[in-house]
Amino acid sequence: MNNQIKDKIQVLIESSPVMVFMKGTKLMPQCGFSNNVVQILNSLGIEFNTFDVLSDFEIREGIKEFSNWPTIPQVYLKGEFIGGSDILIEMYNSGELKQKIEIELAS
Repeated sequence: MNNQIKDKIQVLIESSPVMVFMKGTKLMPQCGFSNNVVQILNSLGIEFNTFDVLSDFEIREGIKEFSNWPTIPQVYLKGEFIGGSDILIEMYNSGELKQKIEIELAS
């Protein structure tokens, strides 16, 4: 990945305390995994921004290299990669996700 793409991804991650790279948008998710993440964050009442990786092939491929994570969606909390759909489901079910987000957003 070139520096221009890396910098663009970094700017996107820093543009919102909770940033989701997903297929589609939070109003129109384009895959079940992306929809899972949107539903989880909505159920927690979390404000978040999304980037539709289907709109930019370089970001779609670059984010996988950036995070060293092969799948989309990808969730970032205050610049830190949290995980994808499966990890968020696990964290949500255990209560860990709500606690982590509340702590991070309060600091």
